[in-house]
Amino acid sequence: MKVKLIAQIAPFVLPVWETKIKIHSMENQTDIKKVIRQHGEMETFFSGGFTQKSPAQIERLRPAVENTEVAAKLEKLSAKVGKCRKCGLGAERTNAVPGEGNSNAQIVFVGEAPGADEDAQGRPFVGRAGKLLDKIINAMGLQRQDVFICNILKCRPPGNRDPKPDEINSCLPYLQKQIETLNPEIIVALGAHAAKTLLDTSETIGKLRGRFHEYVTSPGREPVKLMPTYHPAYLLRNYSLDNRRKVWDDMKKVLDELNLPILPK
Repeated sequence: MKVKLIAQIAPFVLPVWETKIKIHSMENQTDIKKVIRQHGEMETFFSGGFTQKSPAQIERLRPAVENTEVAAKLEKLSAKVGKCRKCGLGAERTNAVPGEGNSNAQIVFVGEAPGADEDAQGRPFVGRAGKLLDKIINAMGLQRQDVFICNILKCRPPGNRDPKPDEINSCLPYLQKQIETLNPEIIVALGAHAAKTLLDTSETIGKLRGRFHEYVTSPGREPVKLMPTYHPAYLLRNYSLDNRRKVWDDMKKVLDELNLPILPK
């Protein structure tokens, strides 16, 4: 009886299943096309949507030469980070990610923590978010080697979870020493964790971004101007023209502060 019933309803049920499968397949194809289109628009926005700086403008911002004394101090800090076991992350990492860049950089970009790609290579911002950060830096008329890039945490949290307070407390002295050694003109805090940690505040990144704050490296020294903005990974997850514009507005303020405005086409 059951076999006979299945045979009777199959001609009506199977086409419905096939239709649902086709619709689901079309939706997936649409989603993929949407992602590809958004990625292309993001790339155009940060790589080709603005006028290029003149060579003179670029040279005014670009560090002239590496500071060998500062470079040596940063190398010693990196070696300490490589041996660090102050928290549990040190035992779980593949590589420590102390940071990298120009020892004479005027701009320091500070993110949250290394991800899987960074943990594998021992370098900051080398994954998808890193590629977008490179495009943002290029849109500013600079290259990666002209700035310094690092994170609050120097080791990857398992599963890219949020940093824990004890992990931040263990890593923060390394970052503070890096910033003090570099003595940059401007710090760009990428994302909520970096901004909240450096400014010691509970304000949201939405309220913090768009204006300069002061970061004190040590008593007796002039504060460093700090610009909070959205993390590149946030832009990848929350794609919109408005979010991209906000980040670019923040970067224009950085360039203006350095007397190097950039004008949109």
